[in-house]
Amino acid sequence: MGVSSPRGLVIAIDGPSGSGKSSASKGVARALGLRYLDTGAMYRALTWWFIAQKADTSDEAVIAARAAEPVIEVSADPDDPWTRVNGTDVSLDIRTVQVSSQVSAVARVPAVREHLIARQRAIIADAADGIVAEGRDIGTVVAPAAQLKVFLTADPSARARRRAAEISADTAETEAAQARRDRLDAAQSEKAADALLLDATDLTLEQVIDEIARLARERSGLACAGDKSS
Repeated sequence: MGVSSPRGLVIAIDGPSGSGKSSASKGVARALGLRYLDTGAMYRALTWWFIAQKADTSDEAVIAARAAEPVIEVSADPDDPWTRVNGTDVSLDIRTVQVSSQVSAVARVPAVREHLIARQRAIIADAADGIVAEGRDIGTVVAPAAQLKVFLTADPSARARRRAAEISADTAETEAAQARRDRLDAAQSEKAADALLLDATDLTLEQVIDEIARLARERSGLACAGDKSS
């Protein structure tokens, strides 16, 4: 069943790694005075915990059995987007290459998805003033009733350059790892039939934010609570 708060606007932003989802989503949330949800951070946090527990992330039975053990919390403030596991801030730890290389294996386990999607839907439903939720399968599974769905993409090379700059890595290696993740995450990366495709290859971050904010105002037909752009 879809989740869309009657009290606020829900914007679902999907897209592959390196497309600029996180930066754009935070920018849109700030511009419109909405909350922010990074669903990918939750999968990364769970993956980080399994690695810390020295668990085999390729063992689906183990991952399924222990998926609900750690307490994972994420901030809904676009200006302070922290992630915590059992009370410990892991905001930087979850962005490592080690976590990136194993998160797809964890995220595709049905029990993991069921557990975290329930958490994500609850966060969206509790966002009284509206929320921008980003990740994969937001528009198709997590919030299919969102008033605005955007599928943000970019040329693979451009995506790799952005991602490499974020993590201070080699661009060629990043593009190869990115292609592998795209293949592994394909099942969770489908574009919703009613999502608007936005290619950010030749757009600046500011242009992407402005376009999504414009679409949000157009789609909602209502002034967003706390709109900071007027």
